[in-house]
Amino acid sequence: MQESKQDSKTAAIRKASGHQRKIAGGVACAVFSLFASLWLLQRLEFDFGRVFPPCGLRMRTGLTCPTCGMTHAVLAFAKGRVLTAFYLQPAAGLLCSLLVVAAFFAFLIAVCGVYFSFLDRLFAEVRVVHVVVGLLVILAAGWAVTLARALAAQT
Repeated sequence: MQESKQDSKTAAIRKASGHQRKIAGGVACAVFSLFASLWLLQRLEFDFGRVFPPCGLRMRTGLTCPTCGMTHAVLAFAKGRVLTAFYLQPAAGLLCSLLVVAAFFAFLIAVCGVYFSFLDRLFAEVRVVHVVVGLLVILAAGWAVTLARALAAQT
Protein backbone atom coordinates (compact mmCIF):
# COMPACT_ATOMS: atom_id res chain seq x y z
CA MET A 1 0.00 0.00 0.00
CA GLN A 2 2.81 2.40 0.80
CA GLU A 3 4.45 1.51 -2.52
CA SER A 4 1.38 2.62 -4.54
CA LYS A 5 1.28 5.98 -2.73
CA GLN A 6 4.91 6.61 -3.60
CA ASP A 7 4.35 5.62 -7.23
CA SER A 8 1.51 8.12 -7.58
CA LYS A 9 3.64 10.89 -6.06
CA THR A 10 6.67 10.24 -8.23
CA ALA A 11 4.86 9.52 -11.48
CA ALA A 12 6.07 12.06 -14.01
CA ILE A 13 3.05 11.62 -16.24
CA ARG A 14 -0.54 10.88 -15.33
CA LYS A 15 -3.95 11.07 -16.96
CA ALA A 16 -5.29 14.60 -17.38
CA SER A 17 -8.76 15.49 -16.17
CA GLY A 18 -11.36 16.89 -18.55
CA HIS A 19 -10.98 20.34 -17.02
CA GLN A 20 -7.19 20.27 -17.47
CA ARG A 21 -7.63 19.17 -21.08
CA LYS A 22 -10.06 22.02 -21.80
CA ILE A 23 -7.75 24.64 -20.30
CA ALA A 24 -4.76 23.21 -22.14
CA GLY A 25 -6.71 23.18 -25.40
CA GLY A 26 -7.58 26.83 -24.91
CA VAL A 27 -3.94 27.74 -24.26
CA ALA A 28 -2.68 25.79 -27.28
CA CYS A 29 -5.35 27.32 -29.54
CA ALA A 30 -4.62 30.84 -28.29
CA VAL A 31 -0.87 30.60 -28.93
CA PHE A 32 -1.36 28.92 -32.30
CA SER A 33 -3.95 31.54 -33.29
CA LEU A 34 -1.63 34.38 -32.25
CA PHE A 35 1.28 33.24 -34.41
CA ALA A 36 -0.96 32.13 -37.29
CA SER A 37 -2.74 35.48 -37.40
CA LEU A 38 0.55 37.38 -37.28
CA TRP A 39 1.88 35.23 -40.11
CA LEU A 40 -1.29 35.74 -42.14
CA LEU A 41 -1.36 39.50 -41.57
CA GLN A 42 2.21 39.70 -42.83
CA ARG A 43 1.29 37.71 -45.93
CA LEU A 44 -1.54 40.19 -46.55
CA GLU A 45 0.99 43.03 -46.13
CA PHE A 46 -0.80 44.56 -43.16
CA ASP A 47 0.84 47.80 -42.00
CA PHE A 48 1.81 47.16 -38.38
CA GLY A 49 3.07 50.75 -38.19
CA ARG A 50 -0.53 51.87 -37.82
CA VAL A 51 -0.99 49.81 -34.69
CA PHE A 52 2.52 50.25 -33.27
CA PRO A 53 3.90 53.72 -34.09
CA PRO A 54 7.66 54.40 -34.12
CA CYS A 55 9.41 54.63 -30.76
CA GLY A 56 9.23 58.16 -29.35
CA LEU A 57 12.31 57.71 -27.16
CA ARG A 58 14.38 56.58 -30.10
CA MET A 59 13.13 59.45 -32.25
CA ARG A 60 14.00 62.04 -29.55
CA THR A 61 17.27 60.66 -28.17
CA GLY A 62 18.51 58.11 -30.69
CA LEU A 63 18.65 55.50 -27.91
CA THR A 64 16.49 52.41 -27.84
CA CYS A 65 13.74 51.88 -25.29
CA PRO A 66 13.25 48.54 -23.48
CA THR A 67 10.75 47.35 -26.08
CA CYS A 68 12.47 48.61 -29.23
CA GLY A 69 12.53 45.85 -31.80
CA MET A 70 9.84 43.76 -30.14
CA THR A 71 7.35 44.09 -33.00
CA HIS A 72 9.90 43.23 -35.66
CA ALA A 73 11.23 40.33 -33.59
CA VAL A 74 7.77 38.84 -32.95
CA LEU A 75 6.88 39.19 -36.63
CA ALA A 76 10.14 37.50 -37.62
CA PHE A 77 9.40 34.70 -35.15
CA ALA A 78 5.91 34.29 -36.62
CA LYS A 79 7.50 33.91 -40.06
CA GLY A 80 9.73 31.16 -38.70
CA ARG A 81 12.92 33.21 -38.60
CA VAL A 82 13.78 32.39 -35.00
CA LEU A 83 17.44 33.44 -35.11
CA THR A 84 16.51 36.77 -36.67
CA ALA A 85 14.00 37.31 -33.86
CA PHE A 86 16.69 36.66 -31.24
CA TYR A 87 19.07 39.02 -33.03
CA LEU A 88 16.54 41.86 -33.34
CA GLN A 89 15.35 41.70 -29.72
CA PRO A 90 16.58 38.81 -27.54
CA ALA A 91 13.80 39.30 -24.99
CA ALA A 92 11.11 38.93 -27.66
CA GLY A 93 12.78 35.83 -29.07
CA LEU A 94 12.95 34.25 -25.63
CA LEU A 95 9.35 35.13 -24.73
CA CYS A 96 8.07 33.78 -28.06
CA SER A 97 10.06 30.59 -27.50
CA LEU A 98 8.54 30.22 -24.03
CA LEU A 99 5.08 30.63 -25.56
CA VAL A 100 5.83 27.88 -28.08
CA VAL A 101 7.06 25.54 -25.33
CA ALA A 102 3.93 26.25 -23.28
CA ALA A 103 1.76 25.62 -26.35
CA PHE A 104 3.57 22.33 -27.00
CA PHE A 105 2.89 21.03 -23.49
CA ALA A 106 -0.69 22.34 -23.65
CA PHE A 107 -1.18 20.53 -26.95
CA LEU A 108 0.08 17.25 -25.45
CA ILE A 109 -2.23 17.62 -22.49
CA ALA A 110 -5.26 18.51 -24.61
CA VAL A 111 -4.83 15.95 -27.39
CA CYS A 112 -3.08 13.02 -25.72
CA GLY A 113 -4.67 13.40 -22.29
CA VAL A 114 -1.38 13.23 -20.41
CA TYR A 115 -0.57 15.57 -17.55
CA PHE A 116 2.96 16.31 -16.39
CA SER A 117 3.51 16.30 -12.64
CA PHE A 118 6.14 19.03 -12.77
CA LEU A 119 3.36 21.45 -13.75
CA ASP A 120 1.74 21.00 -10.33
CA ARG A 121 4.97 21.95 -8.61
CA LEU A 122 5.50 24.85 -11.01
CA PHE A 123 2.02 26.31 -10.45
CA ALA A 124 2.25 25.75 -6.68
CA GLU A 125 5.66 27.39 -6.20
CA VAL A 126 5.69 30.19 -8.75
CA ARG A 127 3.85 33.34 -7.72
CA VAL A 128 2.80 36.32 -9.81
CA VAL A 129 5.65 38.37 -8.37
CA HIS A 130 8.12 35.74 -9.62
CA VAL A 131 6.67 35.94 -13.11
CA VAL A 132 6.73 39.75 -13.12
CA VAL A 133 10.32 39.89 -11.86
CA GLY A 134 11.35 37.26 -14.40
CA LEU A 135 9.74 39.20 -17.24
CA LEU A 136 11.41 42.42 -16.08
CA VAL A 137 14.82 40.71 -15.97
CA ILE A 138 14.30 39.27 -19.46
CA LEU A 139 13.19 42.67 -20.75
CA ALA A 140 16.16 44.44 -19.09
CA ALA A 141 18.61 41.93 -20.54
CA GLY A 142 17.12 42.33 -24.01
CA TRP A 143 17.27 46.10 -23.64
CA ALA A 144 20.93 45.92 -22.57
CA VAL A 145 21.78 44.01 -25.73
CA THR A 146 19.89 46.33 -28.07
CA LEU A 147 21.23 49.42 -26.26
CA ALA A 148 24.79 48.14 -26.53
CA ARG A 149 24.28 47.54 -30.26
CA ALA A 150 22.83 51.03 -30.73
CA LEU A 151 25.69 52.66 -28.84
CA ALA A 152 28.25 50.66 -30.79
CA ALA A 153 26.64 51.74 -34.07
CA GLN A 154 26.81 55.42 -33.06
CA THR A 155 30.56 55.36 -32.43
